[in-house]
Amino acid sequence: MDLTAKIKNVLNVETIKLELIKTAFGKPDVYLAKIDPRVLIFWYLVVSLLPWFTFNNTILITIIIYTAFLAVVSRVSPLILSLLGIGIITELFTILFFSAIFGDGSFEAVMPLLTLSMKIFIMSIASVSVFASMSPEKLSDGLLSIGLPAQFSFSISYAYRMLPILIDEFHQIFQSFRLRGKTPENHGFLKWRMVYYYIKVFVKSFYPLMLNVAKRTRLTVEALEVRGFSYSLHNPEAKKQKLAYLKLRKKDYIFIVSQLAIILLILWFGTQFPS
Repeated sequence: MDLTAKIKNVLNVETIKLELIKTAFGKPDVYLAKIDPRVLIFWYLVVSLLPWFTFNNTILITIIIYTAFLAVVSRVSPLILSLLGIGIITELFTILFFSAIFGDGSFEAVMPLLTLSMKIFIMSIASVSVFASMSPEKLSDGLLSIGLPAQFSFSISYAYRMLPILIDEFHQIFQSFRLRGKTPENHGFLKWRMVYYYIKVFVKSFYPLMLNVAKRTRLTVEALEVRGFSYSLHNPEAKKQKLAYLKLRKKDYIFIVSQLAIILLILWFGTQFPS
C-alpha cells in the first residue's frame, strides 16, 4: 500500500504539470543552458547523426555513457528519464520476445536490433539533454539564426509555453466531467467497467479542450498582430535586433573544443577495441 501511495504521489497530473513547466521555462543555471543555442543545435546534430554511420557497438555504448553523463549534468527531469527508461526496457523485452518466437529459439537477430535500439536511445537522450536545458526563446532564436523560417521557430516556442497550460486545462475539464458524472456501482471483473468509464470521460474531455485551444490560438494571433508580429517576421532589421545577443563567447569555444576532443577520443577508443 505504501508503494502504491508513493507511485500515486509521483505519477499524478500536478507532478507532470510541474515538470512540464520546468522544461517549458528552461533551466538557466545548468551548464548547457549557458552555451550558445546554435552551438548546442550543431552538437545535437553531430551526436545524433554520428551513430548512424557506424556499427561498432563499442562506440555506441561509449556515446551512450557520454550522453547519459550530460543528461545528469543538465538535470533532466526524473519523470522524463523514467519514461525513457520504461520505453527502453519495454523495447528490449519486445525484441527478446519476438526473436524467441519467430527465430525458432535463435537470438541471431537480437544484436542487430540492439544496435538499432542503441542508436535511437542516443538520439533520445541527446534530445532531452539539449532541449530540456534551453529556454523556448533561446531555442527559437537559435533555429531562426541558422536560417529556419520564423513561423516554424516561433511555433516551437509557442508549443513549449502552451503545453503545461493545455495539460492543466485538460485536467480541469476531466475533473468537471467526473464531478457531473456517476461512476459504475458494479465495477465488474478486474474493474473493467471503471476502466471503460474513465476512457469514455477521457475521450469526451478532448472536445471542449479543442474548442478552448481554438479560442486561445485566436486570442494569441490577435495579440501578436496588434504588436506587429507579421511585420517583424519579414523585416531584416527587426530580425537583426532580435538576434543581436547571440554571440560566440569564450565558454562556447571551450565547449566546441572539449566536445570535439571527446568525440574523437570515443572514435579512437572504438577502433582500438572494436565490437
